[in-house]
Amino acid sequence: MAYCQQEGKDRIIFVTKEDHETPSNTELVADDPNDPYEEHGLILPNGDINWNCPCLGGMASGPCGEQFKAAFSCFHYSKEDVKGSDCVNQFWAMQECMQKYPDLYPQEEEEEQPADPLQEAASEASTTKEAAA
Repeated sequence: MAYCQQEGKDRIIFVTKEDHETPSNTELVADDPNDPYEEHGLILPNGDINWNCPCLGGMASGPCGEQFKAAFSCFHYSKEDVKGSDCVNQFWAMQECMQKYPDLYPQEEEEEQPADPLQEAASEASTTKEAAA
């Protein structure tokens, strides 16, 4: 006979060998593609953006949610040759908003790029050449 044990927030379920040997009587229900409450990922079947998708990490509901939605919608529906090139103003507004909340939206610091060995060698060669002259 199976039994449960609660440890803090976790519930541990112990089952016996007999429990595992018994075939499951669970009935699976087919997904309804028209169910508006069903999780479909970032893009819904009709092509709209699913603002409730966990993949957005709460960006759509934070203090800059409206700016994020405007920028992301513009990019998603953009028909320009360079997709999103018509959305610069929306992304700029989102960036300005995010800078007001550095604790919520930490800015990534640009890492110093390692020098290109070929360019470094060329620079050293020209310096050596100038010193010899």
